[in-house]
Amino acid sequence: METLTVKAGNVLIGGGNPIVVQTMCNTHTSDVEASVAQCRRLAKAGAQMIRLTVPSLAQVESLRQIKETLRSEGIDTPLVADVHFSSEIAIAAASVVEKVRINPGNFHKEHDKAKEQFARLVEVCKQNGTAIRIGLNHGSLGDRITNLYGNTPLAMKEAVMEWLKMCIDNDFYNVVVSLKASNTFVMVEAYRLLANEMQKNGVVFPMHLGVTEAGNGDGGRIKSAVGISALLSEGIGDTIRVSLTEDPEKEIPVARYLADRYGHRIHSSMVSLTLEGSKAIAEYNTPDREKLILDFACDFGKRLLDKELDEVELRGCPEGEYLADELMQAARRRFYRPEYIACPGCGRTMYNLEAAYEEVKHRTSHLKGMVIAVMGCIVNGPGEMADADWGYVGEGNGKVSIYKGKNPVLRHVPENEAVDRLLELIENQE
Repeated sequence: METLTVKAGNVLIGGGNPIVVQTMCNTHTSDVEASVAQCRRLAKAGAQMIRLTVPSLAQVESLRQIKETLRSEGIDTPLVADVHFSSEIAIAAASVVEKVRINPGNFHKEHDKAKEQFARLVEVCKQNGTAIRIGLNHGSLGDRITNLYGNTPLAMKEAVMEWLKMCIDNDFYNVVVSLKASNTFVMVEAYRLLANEMQKNGVVFPMHLGVTEAGNGDGGRIKSAVGISALLSEGIGDTIRVSLTEDPEKEIPVARYLADRYGHRIHSSMVSLTLEGSKAIAEYNTPDREKLILDFACDFGKRLLDKELDEVELRGCPEGEYLADELMQAARRRFYRPEYIACPGCGRTMYNLEAAYEEVKHRTSHLKGMVIAVMGCIVNGPGEMADADWGYVGEGNGKVSIYKGKNPVLRHVPENEAVDRLLELIENQE
């Protein structure tokens, strides 16, 4: 899909340019030394753009120091400020970094005030050559939009289109847009609706793809590959981020695979495909386990999402049944274990998210079909847990909130007791 070209520092997004691979630091931005060290590693690993969270105005100055240090070392990877609740922080950060991500659902509660603040942000971006990502998440649509359209892919598309219209009204086109969700079906449908709407309107902004809160391990990789590949295969998507609850360096090879595959630089290792009605049977030939997993997810994820297939079988692999189960779960076609929603962590995370997530998975693995969320903070946590039966959300200061559905049922639970309390609540309900 032909889009406008967006410039963020020395990187071009859209307009027929190669797919851009990006990631996000999980360090605290205020820890300049740790953030610089992680940015060095991410740039070396192949990140073409690096995002850092900016939860307060104080972090804008930290961001400036991080950028200056990296540039003095010859590292020119564009930096992105991730801003949620404060339009003033976004405006301040726009004069420091190459790109600012704002979340429309969090930018300002009053729509008229949001429009006014956005116009101010655009002026700063114009003066500094800064790009903007309008980054909407399924879990942070805001009451006004959900009251009109429900918590749906249509609502996501409508919310973003309002902001893209503001961009056009302000004669500002250095804009990338995203519509992320942890549910692959919702995510793919929202991007398709948006792509169609932008084409009808005659102005197509580049799109940033990602399955948010994908989790970790094989499941996180397969889930990300299913959602992102379904869209890239249709020509939708110009920059990608794979969100894993792991060290961000581990996200980059997965994203690189997707960028290379849909940039036609690599191909699937599948050597045999048999169709038996609505079931696909495949054999692969690769010694690389991660490539096998990603090949399998990309070859069949879209067809499962779109219900062109009802079943997949992977032959010639001792893990074939397990990987087929994971793929069916990622495509939302059949659940063989609990469904986990887990964010990758960032500078807003105030506890050991990876360890907590692993413990929650270990101790809830018997709860087939239950949806359990493990979130680093409150920014997207409660919203992205809209589909979850139970949620575990970090508060900071060693405390956790436990949610049942959208409602907090326990607050300020000490971190070392939180998994036990979560299990008690689940067992008492049963």
